[in-house]
Amino acid sequence: MPEPTAAVWTVRSCAPGEELAAATERLLALLPEWFGMPAANAHYVESARELPGYLAVIADGDVIGLLTIKRHFARAAEVYLMAVAPDWHGRGGGKGLLAAAERDLTADGRLLLQVKTLGPSHPSPQYAATRAFYRARGFEPIEEIRDLWPGNPCLLMVKTLR
Repeated sequence: MPEPTAAVWTVRSCAPGEELAAATERLLALLPEWFGMPAANAHYVESARELPGYLAVIADGDVIGLLTIKRHFARAAEVYLMAVAPDWHGRGGGKGLLAAAERDLTADGRLLLQVKTLGPSHPSPQYAATRAFYRARGFEPIEEIRDLWPGNPCLLMVKTLR
């Protein structure tokens, strides 16, 4: 794989619909350690038909990552889903997706961005890396909620957009 540079991948916005849903289905299938629940995956695919997002695309047109956004109230939004192909972890695609979303949300007048992820009381090393990714991008853990996702603790993280 080439080293990460702006010439290797680009991020573009993507309207809700079939392109985003197909990319969601393909990427989630590549990430069973994070997305191993068929019913939840089906929900994410369906949500990509309704929520706007961003795609990280390499030169040959392959989608290597995606992020969907859910807007809440007038000044808040949520990273509803982010997925990056395993071969591209740690190579800038996730940072690029998040930066594009933050830029557009800030321009839209949003002040707060939240993400929900598996909480630290669950022993998953994959989600420990996910939490570290969000912490490194300025998200602060707010609360671990035990009854939002039955059987899985949900960590609510929030970032102030500037």
